[in-house]
Amino acid sequence: MSSENNIAGMLRYFVALIILIHGLIHFMGFSKAFGYGNIQQLTKFISRPVGILWLSAAVLFIISAILFAVKKDSWWMVGIPAVLLSQVLLILAWHDAKYGTVINIILLIICIVSYAAWDFNRMVKKEVAALLEQPFKQTGFVSNEMISKLPPVVQKWMQHAGVVGKPIIQTVRLKQHGMMLTKPGGKWMDFTANQYFSTGKPAFNWQVKVNVMPLIYLTGRDKYENGKGEMLIRLLFLKTIVDSKGSPEIDQGTLLRYLSEMSWFPSAALSDYITWEAIDDHAAKATMSYNNITASGIFFFNERSDVIGFEAMRYGEFNGKASLEKWHIESKDFKDFDGIRIPGKSEVTWKLKDGDFTWLKVELLTVEFNKSEPF
Repeated sequence: MSSENNIAGMLRYFVALIILIHGLIHFMGFSKAFGYGNIQQLTKFISRPVGILWLSAAVLFIISAILFAVKKDSWWMVGIPAVLLSQVLLILAWHDAKYGTVINIILLIICIVSYAAWDFNRMVKKEVAALLEQPFKQTGFVSNEMISKLPPVVQKWMQHAGVVGKPIIQTVRLKQHGMMLTKPGGKWMDFTANQYFSTGKPAFNWQVKVNVMPLIYLTGRDKYENGKGEMLIRLLFLKTIVDSKGSPEIDQGTLLRYLSEMSWFPSAALSDYITWEAIDDHAAKATMSYNNITASGIFFFNERSDVIGFEAMRYGEFNGKASLEKWHIESKDFKDFDGIRIPGKSEVTWKLKDGDFTWLKVELLTVEFNKSEPF
């Protein structure tokens, strides 16, 4: 992934350099209008007012290059006026400057993609802000008395994870990276993601960037809110690949995802929308009911009382239609985050009739609890 980041960084600086050089070339029109130097490349007369416009385009491009280089999402707000003004000037000096149109078209495409990214990220930021602003339903610290009504294996998990004596977890923010497949036998693709949870009113928001190939990536947002699930995936922020919402299958699937990922914030096991049933010394069934949707899954524990797995029947889309299939998560590489012991790595597998389809491998990079602001 570091190589992907290096390539992306080099490409960003290369594009910024192109924008800068393109902008500097516009100084020629200004110099021609005011008689600074012998500008033979522009043969047509340029008036001083038009020369000021050439100067303005140059300045706009230089500002755009700087904003693009420092990763300002809103750089397109300067870039688009720069391109439009530049193109008007190129048309006025078409015989000498027409080839600059190629650069302007390329830059306009980059501006459009940047606008789409800015708009998508603005939507996600609003959703995350609303999620994190939910009032805390419970306050205080987890006590032995609070966990005493849970099955013994779940009590041991809570104690071993270190949540007893810690503040009740109300919000979670985390960073991930990993690999995913879109179909059996496909190519593994690297991804990075930020995810946020609230537990008073159960919700999550997951924003992911998947590197399909150099310069080509998918951006997705998966969310669960008010008992409803949504999945949105776009290519280069522009073309919608998946837009799923408003179905019981999606709602059930996202509810189960929230329930399974509770292993990252164990005190949520005390929530009043979750009930527990003991199975044996190493497993317990959790049932989550929220906003008229109910689903169950089994948590598996090892001898040390770590969560090592989760399994449920979950709706997934296969061969163009939704079907209820066995969904399994294997958890490992346990780490302490903010004093809470949770799985650092997980693998997600569909147990299909044609064989197992492991499609996601995820590693947690950062996990923080009870933060009221996004990353």
